[in-house]
Amino acid sequence: MRAVFVVLVRNSELDGIINTIVQIERTFNSKFNYPYVFLNDEVFTQEFIDRTSVLGNAEKKYGKVDDQMWGYPSFINQTFAAECRDEMAKLNIPYADSESYRHMCRFQSGFFFRHPLLDEYDYYWRIEPDVDYYCDIDYDVFKFMRDNNKKYGFNIAFREFIQTVPSLWQTIKQFQQDYPEVSSGWPTQRDSLYNFVTQDDESYNGCHFWTNFEIASLDLWRSNDYLKLFSYLDQSGGFFYERWGDAPVHSIAASLMLKKDEFHFFNDIGYRHTAYTHCPTQPEFRDKCSCDPSINMDYDNPMTCYPVYENALKH
Repeated sequence: MRAVFVVLVRNSELDGIINTIVQIERTFNSKFNYPYVFLNDEVFTQEFIDRTSVLGNAEKKYGKVDDQMWGYPSFINQTFAAECRDEMAKLNIPYADSESYRHMCRFQSGFFFRHPLLDEYDYYWRIEPDVDYYCDIDYDVFKFMRDNNKKYGFNIAFREFIQTVPSLWQTIKQFQQDYPEVSSGWPTQRDSLYNFVTQDDESYNGCHFWTNFEIASLDLWRSNDYLKLFSYLDQSGGFFYERWGDAPVHSIAASLMLKKDEFHFFNDIGYRHTAYTHCPTQPEFRDKCSCDPSINMDYDNPMTCYPVYENALKH
């Protein structure tokens, strides 16, 4: 399988990413030895390379993200962008005043899959520092994706701070009007996950797949349809004048472009990011998972969108 772990990480996050990789190797990759590609907007230090390269037996590659992929495009008014950040900060929105967070979201939305180090791969698993993986995985998740024609896999469905994406939905709707030759080829609303991202056609409901865990086909983002959509979103300025995240961008795009049966919920991969945990609750996972099923967020947490996903699959 031409598949890879992709890791956007800073030198300062070394201990955090070591923690993650040790768990990935223990629960999954010691059996399959898929390579890792580490990406950074700065050059990796020798310490970072030395300490990560000895983790497990898989191949490790290290790359720098260039200025075209990480930075302000020429069409962005940076003065206006700074004013927008100031206004957002007054609303106490997470990462409201962060420039680097916006560069990261734009990179993850539209560029990571174009990095030359990923050219040879067909599938990827995105991993991040300071997360936990709780369950032994004894099958090849990438072969599962390929053999079952799955294009996008997730294990937490989350709710976005809607103040970060006030114009995203309307911009995507406008794209569909401006480029009917693109959107006319997408599945019908009934066949897609359209109802995962909107309840009324008029507005985005904030639901998205939390992209800090993502197992997906690179062809999805490399497709001409997605590249045209991303370019349109990029030109609108919303990554900088608002705070569009890669999670809503990926999730809305996939929900419109893919059929329902091309998604997969990785229930069997227990996972924690910050304060939020997916832990499989079924009894058969108790001897495979070290997490506490009582803290599983799928249904009871006010930030979960998993019930919306389940409902969208049915309707």
